[in-house]
Amino acid sequence: MSIKLYIPIFFIFFCSSLTSFAQNTEELFSQARSAAFENKNYTLAKQLAKSAIQKSPDYLDIRIFLGRLYTWDKQADSARKEFDWVLQKNADIEDAYVAYANLEFWSHDEEKAFTISQQGLAKFPESVELGILKAKLLSNQKKWTEADQVISKVLANQPANSEARAWANRIRENSAANRIGLNYTFVSFDKQFVDPWHLTSFDYSRQTSIGPVIGRINYANRFNGNGIQYELDVYPRLSNTFSAYISAGYSPNLGVFPQSRSGVSIYANLPKSFEAEAGLRYLFFGNDSWIYTASLGKYYRSLWFNIRTYLSPASGQIGQSFAFTSRYYFGGADDFISLGINAGLSPDEQRNLVLINASNYKLQSNGVSVAFRKSIHSFHVLNVKASWTNQEYQKDTHGQMIELGLGYIRRF
Repeated sequence: MSIKLYIPIFFIFFCSSLTSFAQNTEELFSQARSAAFENKNYTLAKQLAKSAIQKSPDYLDIRIFLGRLYTWDKQADSARKEFDWVLQKNADIEDAYVAYANLEFWSHDEEKAFTISQQGLAKFPESVELGILKAKLLSNQKKWTEADQVISKVLANQPANSEARAWANRIRENSAANRIGLNYTFVSFDKQFVDPWHLTSFDYSRQTSIGPVIGRINYANRFNGNGIQYELDVYPRLSNTFSAYISAGYSPNLGVFPQSRSGVSIYANLPKSFEAEAGLRYLFFGNDSWIYTASLGKYYRSLWFNIRTYLSPASGQIGQSFAFTSRYYFGGADDFISLGINAGLSPDEQRNLVLINASNYKLQSNGVSVAFRKSIHSFHVLNVKASWTNQEYQKDTHGQMIELGLGYIRRF
């Protein structure tokens, strides 16, 4: 056989071997992913990934995947070896920085996680995952302003990212050391009261070492009388997951306001952009009123959904109220349009406080509300609100109530 015949035969054999080799590697990689994601069998997944690496030692995606498997199986040292190997071989792989930084974050070495995320962002400044992680780390260090800048950039690049949206809202309320707010609400009735109500509040918020502290003064003109109420709200940060709400209020003008009110809640920031709250409210209008509340919220792309309930046991009955609120974010954390649907009376609404437990009969209420909130240069926030309510103010007697509100917030 001549040498001219050997050359094409050798070439065909060589190409066939390469194809078979590549197919075996890809097949092992596919099997490893299936074992990990579908069957949660990390031991088998690691064995398959190692076999694939033996066939293709420079297949960096498989090494990153093996590092993630070690991470999920709490074998941090083995994971670090894989990530270090990858970055030494090629320092321009975004996923390697993401996986490595998350490993250190979950291993509670936040300093190293921050360093790796910084290195990754230096090469991939538009990285969403690295940006979110950096914002989390800055939040844990209580560097709220820096965290707000980072998460705002992430949202500018990917406004529909649910996790970024959730963190942006958590961070924004802490991003300025000081905040003042002014709100005015006008409430009119077709039957229940001849004169409209006027409600005004002024508040000052200060960021402290334990969390935001808010002092508030409320003024109301209703029932042909004027009244002042003083409130103090504290939002202590308990951990990276949990925070609390503690509130107390007093008014010398019983009737216009409850003589005293208080509230306490625990908030939880849950995985997959969920959040939850459970708490208690107390009102004193000559009689004690105890109200239990719970809510569940969820961020999805540029939307936020929340459902809340209030339970008020009194006079052998349990009054129930429910509220569903949705928001569409068209910008940052302070830029949204809101729609609300409610059934029953909420003790967290100033206009409802004098109606709760006003009689032994549990009054019914149904309404809808819309709101618009917009930030101007980040430090100024304007909001407007309108609502309509069909309010039962006596047994089987209903009236219409319209509320219009305007508010302003200044951060500094």
